[in-house]
Amino acid sequence: MVESRVRLPAGVREPYTVYVNGVRQELGRDYRIQEGHLVFGRELVKEGRLGFWRWFMGAWGIGTYRRND
Repeated sequence: MVESRVRLPAGVREPYTVYVNGVRQELGRDYRIQEGHLVFGRELVKEGRLGFWRWFMGAWGIGTYRRND
């Protein structure tokens, strides 16, 4: 099973609210806390660099969408 771990910033204390792409995540259902990390039961993906054509289309208001957690 693929998991993603996100380190909690120093000084963060409960209660806190977690969002991924603007969607609220629920403790126990979407993530758990383990050793100072948020552990998600799925892979979180970071979009790579924006290529020339995607940048060019965005400059003209044409959107393209890829996963970017």
